[in-house]
Amino acid sequence: MAEEGVSADSEVLERDRCPTGIEGLDNILNGGIPRGNTILFTGSCGTGKTTLSLEYLVHGALAGENCLFVSVTEASEKLMKNVIPYDFFDESLIKKGKLVFVDMPIIYERLGMTEMELSMEDVEALVRALGNLVDELSIKRLVIDSVTSVCYRLKTEEKIRNFILKVGKALSDRGCTSLLISEISPSAERYSLYGVEEAIADGIVLMGNLERRGDLLRTLQVVKMRGTNHSRAKYVLDLTPAGILLVPLLKGGSTGGN
Repeated sequence: MAEEGVSADSEVLERDRCPTGIEGLDNILNGGIPRGNTILFTGSCGTGKTTLSLEYLVHGALAGENCLFVSVTEASEKLMKNVIPYDFFDESLIKKGKLVFVDMPIIYERLGMTEMELSMEDVEALVRALGNLVDELSIKRLVIDSVTSVCYRLKTEEKIRNFILKVGKALSDRGCTSLLISEISPSAERYSLYGVEEAIADGIVLMGNLERRGDLLRTLQVVKMRGTNHSRAKYVLDLTPAGILLVPLLKGGSTGGN
């Protein structure tokens, strides 16, 4: 019998893992994200999505992997300031090209995408541009923050589906393990704004805010992850200079820490 809170799948084959470097999350995933997976990290404002994705990239860069952060709405310079508080962050990672930041508006501009609504041809060009960037920089870990902001310019479910499918395949074919940041409202009853992204992604990690005894706790829960058994329990997430800490959320809203 499978342990409580762990999904059992006898047909899951052992796959090479991409350790996130976040100990609690790697334990939940039995060693890390299966390499080549495209994962939707979804949640409302202030739940720690960007911070977690940055830590994922920093740990990858420290391990010798080339990592890319594609910022859709926020300038890279501002984002880089959010990395500095980590005790383990090494600024030389950026100078050496192990950790690269690219602003999506620059990609749009270079591709001549001036219209607010992107066409199906634009989708093809955007996926091709991202694939070329991964090839040129030999990227093994990638974050798009946020995919929701890209979807705003795609408008239709057909184009959103096409983009997610094609970008996921392009990245997976290159051995790139990718996090797509998705923004939802706190009251949302699905895992993505359009309901399309969640059905296509290889995994879904739900991040939230939970009010308990006057405190607002950040929470994390792995809803699905293809290629591995994993815990589906809810964890409390704490942001610290030493990195993200995760402890089980016990019944009644207390945590499993001392």
